[in-house]
Amino acid sequence: MLRKLVAVSAALLIGLSGCGSGDDDTSSEGPVKLRFLSLAWQKESLTANRELVDKWNAENPDIQVEYVQGDWNSVHDQLLTSFEGGDAPDIFQYESASIGEFAKQGYLADLSGLLSDGFKSEISQGIWDTVTVDGKVVGVPFLLESQVVIANKKLLDAAGVTVPAAGQAWTWDEFQANAQALTKGGTYGVAWALKSPTNRVMNLSLNFDGKFFYTDGGKTEVRITDAEKEIPRRIHDMIYVSKTASPEAVGMGGTDPLPGFFAGKYAMLPGGVYLRQQMVEQAPAGFEWVTLPPVKGTSANQAANPQTLSISEDSAGKRQAARFVEYFLNPANQARLAQGDWLVPTGKKAGEELVKATGGEQGWDVAVASAGDLTIAPFQTVSGYPEWKTKYATPALQQYFANKITLDQLGTQLVDGGKQVLR
Repeated sequence: MLRKLVAVSAALLIGLSGCGSGDDDTSSEGPVKLRFLSLAWQKESLTANRELVDKWNAENPDIQVEYVQGDWNSVHDQLLTSFEGGDAPDIFQYESASIGEFAKQGYLADLSGLLSDGFKSEISQGIWDTVTVDGKVVGVPFLLESQVVIANKKLLDAAGVTVPAAGQAWTWDEFQANAQALTKGGTYGVAWALKSPTNRVMNLSLNFDGKFFYTDGGKTEVRITDAEKEIPRRIHDMIYVSKTASPEAVGMGGTDPLPGFFAGKYAMLPGGVYLRQQMVEQAPAGFEWVTLPPVKGTSANQAANPQTLSISEDSAGKRQAARFVEYFLNPANQARLAQGDWLVPTGKKAGEELVKATGGEQGWDVAVASAGDLTIAPFQTVSGYPEWKTKYATPALQQYFANKITLDQLGTQLVDGGKQVLR
């Protein structure tokens, strides 16, 4: 899942009310007025968002866009209230995993016929699938987060471990063997931060085609086969069998291992691609780090939950809103937005521009290459997933990674939880 960080005050959402007063008939008097709710929060991304809107307005006097600042932590309730009240923004930013319920309630426009073929061809079908609900495209995916591995370059060199190039991922067996080579002298090969383990396990399980949720005859159930057991078992065994992963990291959140990583206690740190920002901003002077490609099993597939731009069904300026979206997310602009958020652009040309602009430094070559392995996962289409995750999966996985239950007991708890939620 994408980061839900506190960044800007929810009070800034004041002024969100009112869909565009324009009409899809561009011959109507006066400029079409649209409201754009942005969830940008990083300094560079905030600047880019505002500047792009200002540039659009200067170049398009007949379609004026009002920038409205939103907040990730309150946007869901705000949108729900505005949809129900008939005063939603014309264009809004969110994420694919969260817009499905709005689409099913009829609040989101079908973008299939509003976007140009050239624009749509820039994004892979697997990513478009994450924003397709009942055959309708209800959002434009533009920023992605993949799971990569950040590594201490000096420790890799000392152990004779070669850094793989972008697109040349280690297999899980190679990753575990290299973790063994890096575990020595008070250093663990890996720190798995597993305080909130469910999304990580669900995403990485696609490496071995682990689905967890299976639908037959219109009925969905949780099944735990060898494919679903593969990732939990491998992580668990690194902690307790080969002892190449730190047991103290099990209770840590995503960035909690950073002090130990910088101090050389851990050689590799699996995590979201955005961790590269912490490397740039927090690593001590002289600390050499590299970004390793996502580890692969039978594939390198991971679940994609892109940030999205959607258009409200009630907007009176859908075509004009779509024109703005295509401008806002053209290759150069999308590359700039991705760089500001330390995430991966969905567009192929945007990725190429970003790698060219950065020279591939700071792991941008690896980050961009990882987008090709992101696709929709079964759990993303299950309405009961959030409840299953919170009540059953997270507690069970925490117990398993704390070595308090067996792998079979984990499977039983996950299946039983599915029966409760999906019955």
